[in-house]
Amino acid sequence: MASKLIQTEGHEAENPIGVCLREAFGLIESQLRPPFPLTIPSPPEYVNLNRAILYGILCEPHLAKVHVKHLHGKITDGYGFFTNMLTKVVNDLYPKLVDTAKVQLIWVTSEMVSVSAIGIDGLLVALLRQIVSGDFTEGNLWLCSELVGLFLAKWDCLLEEEPIVLTSALYTFLRLLADHYRLSSNSKLDVLKQLEIKFCIRMFREQFHLCFKIGRDLVRLLQELVHIPEFRPIWKDLLFNPGEFKTSDYRDISQLYVSRTSSRYFLLRITPEMETQLRFLLTHVNLGSQKRYQAWFGRKFLSFPERETLVVDIVRFICCSHHPPNEIIQSAVIPRWAVIGWLLKSCGRNYVQANAKLALFYDWLFFDERLDNVMNIEPAILLIVHSIPKYIDVTHTLLEFLFLIMENYDVGRKDIINHGVLSAFCMLVRKGVLCSLDILVNCDAISPFLKQRLVELFSGMKATVSKELQPVLKGCSLDLLKASSLEAQNTVAGNTHEQ
Repeated sequence: MASKLIQTEGHEAENPIGVCLREAFGLIESQLRPPFPLTIPSPPEYVNLNRAILYGILCEPHLAKVHVKHLHGKITDGYGFFTNMLTKVVNDLYPKLVDTAKVQLIWVTSEMVSVSAIGIDGLLVALLRQIVSGDFTEGNLWLCSELVGLFLAKWDCLLEEEPIVLTSALYTFLRLLADHYRLSSNSKLDVLKQLEIKFCIRMFREQFHLCFKIGRDLVRLLQELVHIPEFRPIWKDLLFNPGEFKTSDYRDISQLYVSRTSSRYFLLRITPEMETQLRFLLTHVNLGSQKRYQAWFGRKFLSFPERETLVVDIVRFICCSHHPPNEIIQSAVIPRWAVIGWLLKSCGRNYVQANAKLALFYDWLFFDERLDNVMNIEPAILLIVHSIPKYIDVTHTLLEFLFLIMENYDVGRKDIINHGVLSAFCMLVRKGVLCSLDILVNCDAISPFLKQRLVELFSGMKATVSKELQPVLKGCSLDLLKASSLEAQNTVAGNTHEQ
């Protein structure tokens, strides 16, 4: 029996999940029509029945309600196995599903939300991950529209049973809105944008205690939306009117700054296929042999100009969600910093490159050694250091950007940011990522101006850093900072005199 579930090319092998669903349906198809057998199925029969019903729902839209009624009558595990199979279909088959099967998939997901099926949160997250950032194809926009509609329609049910999954939806739709608003001339997006805004604003106004759980990256996403009229009051209240959110837990935006975002949120903007390819690259491909893999990845996922914004999501994923073990770090496998360097070079638009650099440095700005992971900040410093001297322009660009955001990201809370950056440097030395800060302040290849800024950061902030960090600063050859400072000043003075 040919599969009615997926589209396959002649040279492609059949997917095991698709095969087992189709075979289960073919084996007991006669039992899937009323009147249904009254016997209680054995465990193997129960598994087969679930698979057959799932195939029937996806491939026989005209009988979907009959199949669901059959499922309701036979269920004994809270729909756990059925929902798990649905999640596997989404993760492994979604891009290849025929259009009618995709429609049925959303329909049956809604049914599972209604009955509070076990595992429904994982299924909804799997569907959210299939929405691709920067993709304006009809199918991708349809999925986005269907899911935001589902979250709005099932708001009360989800709030009662799986409230945390609403934060995953918020993260997703905030990120997608930034892309969708860049195509302001596309009238097809207008309805979708209004649905996304409606959901996000409702979350902020009615369930801010859930929004707060996202952590600091909530601010990073929101700053991309301040030009949207509906979000201006949200931003204003975050900064000046915390009482408007009607939760005693929120008093100032700095609370979000110092709250680390869980790695599960960064996975939301990376499809399972992207994740597989990136983890393969960062686990099995040696440095020097990566070009063809990078070229393939670029053709597959970054080939259209609008897809560039995916780079921001990928950088955040690599920094915060992919932490290789020591055996990989010490091997010849391409390091994370090298892949991020390639991604930054692939950005053609200035705003995308700026957002990608912010994604790279974001945890630096609010780093707290008690809460944050040194692996989140490691790629940035290694990219800075390893770009000396061959790609010194990269080193300069990254250091200039770091100082720029330290000065301008939040002028009113600059002390928090300065402390975070210095804490990040100290932790990098303490953990041995950097052997010493001398590698930067005494490097002849780095411009005198930037060396001077580094000297001011490392020496001028000694008094503000915690007692626990002061020994690290002292151990980072701070006795050489004055000499470095004098050298930098003399060089700057000499250049000025020559001009």
